[in-house]
This record gives sequence, structure tokens and C-alpha cells, in this order.
Amino acid sequence: MAADGSAPAGAGPPCPVALTIAGSDPSGGAGIQADLKTFQAFGVYGSAVITALTVQNTREVRAVHPVEPATVIAQLDAVTDDLTVAAAKIGLVPTPEVAAALAARLTRRPLPSLVVDPVLVAGSGDALGSPGTVAALRALFPHAALLTPNLPEAAALTGRRVNDLDGMLDAARALVDLGAAAVLVKGGHLPERAVDVLLVAGAVHRFDAARVAVGATHGTGCTLSAAIVAGLAAGRDLVTAVANAKEFVRDALAAAPAIGGGARPLDHRVRRPG
Repeated sequence: MAADGSAPAGAGPPCPVALTIAGSDPSGGAGIQADLKTFQAFGVYGSAVITALTVQNTREVRAVHPVEPATVIAQLDAVTDDLTVAAAKIGLVPTPEVAAALAARLTRRPLPSLVVDPVLVAGSGDALGSPGTVAALRALFPHAALLTPNLPEAAALTGRRVNDLDGMLDAARALVDLGAAAVLVKGGHLPERAVDVLLVAGAVHRFDAARVAVGATHGTGCTLSAAIVAGLAAGRDLVTAVANAKEFVRDALAAAPAIGGGARPLDHRVRRPG
């Protein structure tokens, strides 16, 4: 920035801004770190609000330290007071108090093209949210342009069995009834092909992909939702953003590096679609 506040000579053109509100993963495979890598891969500017500090690696989650709700909101205000956010996501919400604070803040000051990824359990199987968080998350649904639960998350949020395509669509309809504008139920836990079901404006879209045989991985849900946000920030429509995100995750899974002794992180350096 020049002394007079203007952009310096030779500065690049404005870049769409994407925001992630999520937990931090010190091993770099999930959470804030995966989101920012994904934003960079899609060519949008990444900003971040941290909701929790996790103590984890590729093997396990050892501890989750929630950030105070007031500090979460202060971070969010600092970002949006200065940056023009084009699209945003909410990932890990560690406590009911943080969920309530975010819902109240979104009522006062909405975020555009908000994707809510209801992270409840890490890829290792360790719980990330405190008791009562599942119910509290429902207050965020009316603010969501898209909700992206996997099968266990959809079941926990709706109280229904979600283990096949019919159950996925049933859960998506129930979550729209709870206020979400659109719902993408992710089928990574299905026994055969990884089929995702998107319900938007009453229309159903299926995204079918062969399973990538790389063993246990982590950070796929974070990466998928971040890639959708990046697409929305760049001006893509929701269906296109989801399709591009699915393609990106598939390629990043196929290239997943053998880092650490547990679940593999994705390789966010793969070429982005489009």
C-alpha cells in the first residue's frame, strides 16, 4: 500500500475473497489449513476465523480447545469490517455457545453464499464438538445457502436413518424444512460408489464418482466445502461449484501423499477444474 492509501504501481487486480470459520488442524490436513490451501488452489483470496485449536495429527485428535464466543465474533467482525467477503463457510463449531453467537451475529450481519459444513467427528473417529452442539447447530441452518453433511452428520441432525440414496434424499428434505436453502448430503460412507445428493430449489442433482482407493484419509469434507465456497466466490452457480469441488477432491484424493502414520491428507496442489 502506498503512503496515500492507494494500491502500489504494478499491483494485481482485485481477487474474490473467501472466508472460512473453522477449527485449526496443526497437522495441516483438515480445518482452517485445508480450507486455505483449497482457496489458494482455486485462485481466490483466503481469510480465516478460528473457532477452536485442536491438538491432532494424522492418527488422532488429542484435545479440542474452543475459542471464546466473543473472540470468534471479534475475529469475524475484524475481517468483514475490512474485506469484502464474496462467499464463506462455517466448519467446526465446538460448543453450543459458539453456535449461538454465530447465529446471532448472522442475524445482524449475514454472510453471502454461506456454506455450513456441520463437522461433528474427525476422520479418526474422535468427537470434535461438545455435548449439545448438534442441536445448537440448527440455529445456523436458516443462514445457510448450502448445508453439507455426510451420512452420520445427516443422521445426527435429523434423527433419521441415512444409509442409502433414499435416506440421503429424505434427510436433505428434512434439513431444508429446518431452514437451509439447499443441502448436499455426501455419500462417502456408502459401501460402493461415492454418490452425493444435492437438493436445491426443489430439484435433485446426483454427483456420482468411483471410489478412490487410497485407504484412510482426512480433510475431505473440509476440502469439499471450501472448494464449493471458492467456486461461489468466483461467481459460479451452486450446481457448477459443487461439480467442480467434487472433481477437485477426487483428484486430490488420488494424489494423497503418504505423510504421517495415520490417515492421509489430500494433495491440494492438484490442478483445479475449470
